[in-house]
Amino acid sequence: MTIRPLPSPHRSFDRIALLQQNVERVIRGKSEVVQLCIAALLAKGHILLEDVPGVGKTTLAHALARSLSLSFQRIQFTSDLLPADIVGVTIYKQEQQEFEFVSGPIFTNVLLADEINRATPKTQSALLEAMSEGMITIEKNRLPLPDPFLVIATQNPVEHVGTYPLPESQLDRFLMKLTIGYPNTTDEKKLLRAGGAQDALEHLEPVLDATEVRDLQEQVAAIHMNESLVDYLMSIVHTTRTHDEVALGVSTRGALTYFKACQALAMVNGRDFVIPDDVKRLAAPVLSHRILIKERRSMRGDSSPEARFVERVVSEVPVPR
Repeated sequence: MTIRPLPSPHRSFDRIALLQQNVERVIRGKSEVVQLCIAALLAKGHILLEDVPGVGKTTLAHALARSLSLSFQRIQFTSDLLPADIVGVTIYKQEQQEFEFVSGPIFTNVLLADEINRATPKTQSALLEAMSEGMITIEKNRLPLPDPFLVIATQNPVEHVGTYPLPESQLDRFLMKLTIGYPNTTDEKKLLRAGGAQDALEHLEPVLDATEVRDLQEQVAAIHMNESLVDYLMSIVHTTRTHDEVALGVSTRGALTYFKACQALAMVNGRDFVIPDDVKRLAAPVLSHRILIKERRSMRGDSSPEARFVERVVSEVPVPR
């Protein structure tokens, strides 16, 4: 198969490769996760990083943000965090005798929602409109958020005391749910020798600005997906909705973001067309957090059963030839 060049005068693949190399200066040995994060960014999606403490979730978010010449804010989610602490608040200015809106940290390009499941459902819901529409409604006024806008949320799947499981409506707003995992022995040894990743993170320079990010995001829509691959993708989605083991299948929003993610991943890999491997590779990261297995309605902390189910579906649905 001949690989056609990407439809861009700005050598898009080189810019994407440079971004990946820059992030991997800090996050070593995790090319797969870094590549998927970049694909989510290009697809205008949000990322949920779920893993045990100390494997680099927050560091990955910082490395991606620092590699982009974009504004960045971090919110440490806690049980006493209020929606106004995220979106902002309207206060009365005595001197001017008028009300003034003081914007919250959500008015940024890259928002790190650290330990998002420690906040109450009411506070979590403050992100719903922002993640879906890139807008915030304050007292009947709709305010646009900066463009591009990316939420990177982290959560610990092991510790459940003092946490609130993310509702399905919130999970559906995340394009991908990823785990980083432990580094291999070689990379971990290098990390120990370097004294951690903090020094490399502090010296990380941005390689893409907002205009370049928006340009790359616009090009994603031009990535070609053969009709047979669209049918293949839809067969996987449809199976999650009709299977006897599933209580909640993939939504239409999920199918749409799956399609966009496949286009973005093809672009990250230097192609202007989607291949079956793109559809297979993204099935678990994009779909597993959008379904609910019947046998574990009350055990939503660990996504492994859902991920295994999605992988089984992918192995059973015929690949187009």
